[in-house]
Formats: sequence, C-alpha cells, structure tokens
Amino acid sequence: MSEIYQSFTGFLKGMHSVKANGINSFSLIFCGLWGYFMDFSPVVLIPVICGIILLLCTNGLKKQNKLIAHIAVLLTLIILITLIYMRLSKSLYSGEIYLDTLQMMILTSVFSMIYFVKSFIANRKNKQINK
Repeated sequence: MSEIYQSFTGFLKGMHSVKANGINSFSLIFCGLWGYFMDFSPVVLIPVICGIILLLCTNGLKKQNKLIAHIAVLLTLIILITLIYMRLSKSLYSGEIYLDTLQMMILTSVFSMIYFVKSFIANRKNKQINK
C-alpha cells in the first residue's frame, strides 16, 4: 500500500496545469466517444468537441500564453458546470448506464481546474516577487 501511495504522490508532485489539461482533454474525448457509441445521441459529442479544443490549447499553455490559459479555464469551467448540472442530474434520475464515464469527466475537470488555479496563484506570486 505504501508503494502505491508513494507512486501516486510522486505523480502529483510533477503535475502542472499542462498535464492536467491533457488528462482532462483525453478524458473528455474518450469518455464522450464511449457515451456516444452507447447512446448515439449528438448531444454526447459536446464534451468531445470541448476536449479537442482543450487539447489544441495545450501548446499555448506550454508557452504560458495568458489568453490561451484563460480560454482553457473558461472552457473547462463551462463543461464542468454543464456536466454537473445538466448531465449528472439527468443521469442520476434516469439511471443511465454511462454514469461512470460522466463521473470520470467531472473528476478530471475538477482536477484540471484545481491545477489551473494553482498555476494562476503561482504566476501571481512570481510576478509580485519580480517587481
């Protein structure tokens, strides 16, 4: 058990907003496609489109482009709110089978938002120190 904990904490120590965005992007793409092939509803493709846009933002995040970072945060926040308030309540009410994929998308979106906020705080501190 200790080895698993150490490897997980080691993984998180090297984590930053670019990696978190990548994990969230792939989660949205793959879980969204899985939901689409189970339901064949075009509405399920919205997370896939958002995941592709977030994946395209990765290069700008690596270069620390503020505009791209804010677009990625806004898109992540919008998809997170949409997944929680619209899809989760509907899935819980109807007992849909792809509830696990929905929970995974919500979890990775929250994870990504946490690392975006940590990145913004660190950048603000560095800016104040450099003045």
